[in-house]
Amino acid sequence: MVQPPSPTENKEIAQLRDRLSSRLDKTRLTALQGLLDQGEAGQTVLQDALLAARDGEQLSWLAGSIYRSLSQNPDPATAAFLQTHFPSGLVPFRSAQGIDYGQLETLLVTEQYQKADAETSAKLCQLAGESAAKRKWIYFSEAAQLPIEDLQTLDQLWTVYSDGLFGFSVQREIWLSVGRVWENLWPRIGWKDGNKWTRYPGSFTWNRTAPRGHLPLSNQLRGVRVMDSLLNHPAFNPDAAPPA
Repeated sequence: MVQPPSPTENKEIAQLRDRLSSRLDKTRLTALQGLLDQGEAGQTVLQDALLAARDGEQLSWLAGSIYRSLSQNPDPATAAFLQTHFPSGLVPFRSAQGIDYGQLETLLVTEQYQKADAETSAKLCQLAGESAAKRKWIYFSEAAQLPIEDLQTLDQLWTVYSDGLFGFSVQREIWLSVGRVWENLWPRIGWKDGNKWTRYPGSFTWNRTAPRGHLPLSNQLRGVRVMDSLLNHPAFNPDAAPPA
């Protein structure tokens, strides 16, 4: 929840503060940029909004966008605020195996999406076990057994730091919207154009101009079964049975 304006807040900043609560994504992003342009007063509003988001029930992509924007600000006071209130980042790491996702968070916050994709793949292999880590890819049967909390942490990192554009849950939403038809999903998320698969890495889009659901990647040349296991996983599908 965005905090109410202070009595001394000027009209323009107060309006931008209100727009942060808009139902329209574009309006919220415009308000965020507007507040960044307001200097110290605008950043104070964003800091208040970030603290309120941290104390709320669920982190939104807006909180991630604010955090990412403040993290890229060279102002020492802003850096001190983040270090004081978010010493371990914005997203809490829930892991059944005690895995630290700090490197992935750093890559996403700094918008290094290609490296973040590689780090995600490495973490999935680590979760699947020593054999998967050595071969550097996972079987569909291993994907089905991945811990719920770890997959949800990976997904939240991607969604929160991409303006809601990327993540497994986003891919699942699009997949359901095309009737679970894989051949209809690939062009929607930019993985295939006609009969041609998008070539890795040069033909993929490693920024937020990419189609929604474009990242993280899955190697479809090995078939769809890993992707099917991930998108049907109980981490994202409440009707699925939990891993044994």
